[in-house]
Order: sequence, then C-alpha cells, then structure tokens
Amino acid sequence: MGSVTRAVFGELPSGGGTVEKFQLQSDLLRVDIISWGCTITAIEVKDRQGRASDVVLGFADLEGYLQKQPYFGAVVGRVANRIAKGTFKVDGKEYRLALNKEPNSLHGGVRGFDKVSPVLICAQEVSSALYMACSSQFSATKALNPTLGSPNIYDHEVTIEADTYLPVDETLIPTGEVAPVQGTAFDLRKPVELGKHLQDFHLNGFDHNFCLKGSKEKHFCARVRHAASGRVLEVYTTQPGVQFYTGNFLDGTLKGKSGAVYPKHSGFCLETQNWPDAVNQPHFPRVLLRPGEEYDHTTWFKFSVA
Repeated sequence: MGSVTRAVFGELPSGGGTVEKFQLQSDLLRVDIISWGCTITAIEVKDRQGRASDVVLGFADLEGYLQKQPYFGAVVGRVANRIAKGTFKVDGKEYRLALNKEPNSLHGGVRGFDKVSPVLICAQEVSSALYMACSSQFSATKALNPTLGSPNIYDHEVTIEADTYLPVDETLIPTGEVAPVQGTAFDLRKPVELGKHLQDFHLNGFDHNFCLKGSKEKHFCARVRHAASGRVLEVYTTQPGVQFYTGNFLDGTLKGKSGAVYPKHSGFCLETQNWPDAVNQPHFPRVLLRPGEEYDHTTWFKFSVA
C-alpha cells in the first residue's frame, strides 16, 4: 500500500506563487513530483541488495529548475519534440511559433507546459509503477541513470519494441521517411549494451523517434536493465512513438543534486509521444486536436529488480 504526502518546494519569483512537492511512497520506490511543470525531481529505487538510490537527474531546489536546463523530469507541450522552423498550417492559415531551439520550435516553445503549474496532481497508483495519465498534447521527459554515481550510461542494456524509426536532418527534424530498423544501428528489438553498441556503430548517441508497434491500447515500449545493480525499467504506453535520447548535449556545466555534475551520456530519456513534426507531415499520426475532441494517453514506468 502506498502513501502520498504534500509539502512546499519553493516560491516562484515576483509573487508567481507557491510550488508544491508531492511525494509518492511504496515498498519498492519513492517518487517526488513538483507542481512546476509536473516535474519528477526524484525516483528512489532499491537495487538487488535492497539499497535505495535516486535514479533521476535533476536539482535540489526550485532555482535549479527555473534556470535554463534541458527539461529534466518535466512534462512538455503543447506539442512535444520539434516543429520544423516553428511554422505549420491549419485550414490554410499559417501559424508561427517561438524558435527556442533554432531553427525550430521545441517542446512547446518559450513558455510550454514545463513552465506552468497544474492546479491538481492526482496519484492513481503507488506501487512499483509510476502511472501517468495525460489529457493534453504532451510528453514526459525524464533524464534517468539507474546506477546513480556511475559516470555514464554505457553499461545499461536497452531494448525498444520498434520495427521502424524516423531518420532526421541536421537540425533533428524527421526527413519524412519511416525507415526499417533491420540491419541498422537503430535495431534495438533485442537487448544491446549501450556503450558497446554506440562504439560498434560509431554513433554520437541517440536522439530519435522510434515508431512503436501497437494500437491506442497499452503496449510494451522499452526496457532498460543495469546488470550491476539489478535495477530494471520497463515502459508501457498508449502513444505511437518514443524518443530515445542519450544525453548527447549534456556538457558537465550543470550542477545537480548532491553536487553531481552531468556530462555527456550521463543519463537517458524515454519520451513517449506522437511523432515529431507530425503537424507538417501528413502521413504521420494525426496531432491536431479539433474542437470537441479529447486527447487521452497514458504511460507507465515500471521499476523492478532482476
């Protein structure tokens, strides 16, 4: 049986209001979520020896989350991921968005869902699974390192249940091709050790959308295992895609919790989402929400020990 507690996390500047922290606790794990951006600030998970460690990259206080930082733990939107050149058309009318990641718009622009506070957070399950039900166009971005204290993610074993992926251009916008993973570095359908895999294929890292198999019902998405600690993360979702990002742009300049420094490849994200730039790609899953329509997706992050 789990429990939920509520406390003040900090105050927004210029009288912007109070940011609260909600702590969800079960026998296996503890999850801290703040109301600013519905951001996950900590996930404390036990290893096979029963020792608990925080596996989420992030900051000790609100000031860390208010600075310019790579969306650690936050819910993002209105539209997750990139929109090419920050433009799209609806019924023939062109709309222009802020180019906060030039030359494109990223994760909802300058003031996306990561920079607002929801009125209510409801914990529906507190067990070995973190359950996120979403009724808007957003994605949860979490930078994870299931070892905590390990300098990188190279010894993590990764599986992604996808037969196809989206190749991207030099600005990380999908080219429009839906490419098979068979015979490529993007074939993660069987477990691969991340460091060796990147080395074998001479990759800088992953920052790509994988096209998931399955319908709008709950389906398996990905699995990450850390052999040394025994920690396992499984992701299930109703979304059609997942962005696998390996912290390629982390450069060691950010100072995190307990004095941690976050260099390149010190964490990874599995961001369940619609496909990037879908508003400009008519053959991608539909992303526009028309009046009277409801957006409803759920993602499950399940932790275990093996």
